[in-house]
Amino acid sequence: MAAAEGQTSPRAWHEVVLQALKRNDIRLVPYVPDRVLTTLIKDIHADPFFTTFPTAREEEAVGIVSGAWMGGMRGAILMQTSGFATLANVLASLAIPYQIPLIMFVSERGTLGEFNYGQSLVCRTMRPVLDSLAMEHHTATRLDEFEFIVDRSIKQAITTQAPVALILSPLLTGGKVFDK
Repeated sequence: MAAAEGQTSPRAWHEVVLQALKRNDIRLVPYVPDRVLTTLIKDIHADPFFTTFPTAREEEAVGIVSGAWMGGMRGAILMQTSGFATLANVLASLAIPYQIPLIMFVSERGTLGEFNYGQSLVCRTMRPVLDSLAMEHHTATRLDEFEFIVDRSIKQAITTQAPVALILSPLLTGGKVFDK
């Protein structure tokens, strides 16, 4: 998308996210700390465009972004797959019925060499839960498609006033690196 506009494409997935958030005027970014998202979180903290802070739980971040939307501010949430396991109620009772264009970036754990069985269980249930909520979601695996997916997903969420989950595959991010 950026190349079509005469710009050079970012070199890393986290740069794509940062630019897409800015381009779509998404200034509020609460998150639950995650190793895969560390560079993105640091970059957002370093940029005065954003208001960002850690939350104790993913449901808290959903409530903050929902309240901000009702007050006229756009927001996105950063989390990992395991945190998604706690969100079905808040999505079904707040974000979806009140038409909050909640943008969720979810670093995917539980696949491709995962050592933690609990992560694997949550990973296998995340997409069926999203489907049962009729919630838009995309799994990003390739950098060459990522900018288009992120930008269009954000625009669709805002236009239709519906939440979206962008699942960041280890194929895109490199995943969590495990020490021996």
